Amino acid sequence: MLEGQPPLRADAQRNRARILDAAEAVFAEHGPRASTEEVARRAGVAIGTVFRHFPTKDDLLTAIMKRLLAQLIEDAGRQDLFAFFRHLVAQAAARKTVVDLLDARLPDLVARLEEAVGRLLSEAQNTGTVAGTIRRPEVMALLTGVCQGALHGGWDERLQERTLAIVFAGLGAATAPAGGG
Repeated sequence: MLEGQPPLRADAQRNRARILDAAEAVFAEHGPRASTEEVARRAGVAIGTVFRHFPTKDDLLTAIMKRLLAQLIEDAGRQDLFAFFRHLVAQAAARKTVVDLLDARLPDLVARLEEAVGRLLSEAQNTGTVAGTIRRPEVMALLTGVCQGALHGGWDERLQERTLAIVFAGLGAATAPAGGG
């Protein structure tokens, strides 16, 4: 929904959600060059409906990223640092979403995500599962790097677990439980 616009009717809200769900799948499969026509087809709506909600492809990509970041911020409030790491890496591997554009397009939401990660880091340090010398920029760099690794071919659950075990050991969390601490 564009800022300053009235709230959407229930059917328009459902269409918007279907468009975003379809777009996320299409862009995950085909990257940012995927067609909006394919998004419309998968959402079961006319192309005009897509453009009524998202006047440009850029608007659609931005909406997907906003929704993804909002969900990650919410998830960070319900998980510890290790579970969040696992969740975020799994999301990156599964969705292959266009996350390279996040900093440039959505700096406020990225800052909120960094704050949430900072809270998780503080909690982990308070419980002694992460070394007190680790800082938020280092954790964000590790998250970014591991998520980028998940975007490339050959990434499977075994590689994900081995990679996360190395990261967690480096954080001073070699004894973090496999399912998240």
